[in-house]
This record gives sequence, C-alpha cells and structure tokens, in this order.
Amino acid sequence: MRQIPLLTLPIALKYWESVVQKITKAGFSLVGSQRLILKDEQTWIVDAHGYGKRFIIRAEELLTAFVELERAIHELPVSLLS
Repeated sequence: MRQIPLLTLPIALKYWESVVQKITKAGFSLVGSQRLILKDEQTWIVDAHGYGKRFIIRAEELLTAFVELERAIHELPVSLLS
C-alpha cells in the first residue's frame, strides 16, 4: 500500500474540504465518498447531486476525486447553455 507523506496530508485535506464547501455553496449535496481496495489498488468514489443531475467520480486519490467532481459541476452551466 502506498503511503502519503505526512507533510502533504494537511494541505490535501484542507483543499478537498474547500472543494466540498464550494460544491455545497453551488447548491449540490455531497452524497458521500467511499474508498474501495480491490487487488491492492485503492479507488475513491465521490457522489454528489443537485439541479436534477448526479455526478459519480472515481479516482485513485481522494483529492483527485474531489477536484474532478468540482470540474464536472462547473462544466454543467456551460453544457446547459449549449
């Protein structure tokens, strides 16, 4: 199992918490986040919904999952205008 250096952990936690705050302020509800370990590989799943849309993101790292969720949600207004 890969270990996260302790020096980067507080920064990563602080940033993903700010992403959760941004998503919540945008009117989305965070359903949850879950860590799966299959065949020695870790996968994080983040689930959020709002405005009749649901986003389920899978990534190898928790921070990556939340950043991808943030990106997907911010692309939503653009896709509604097209």
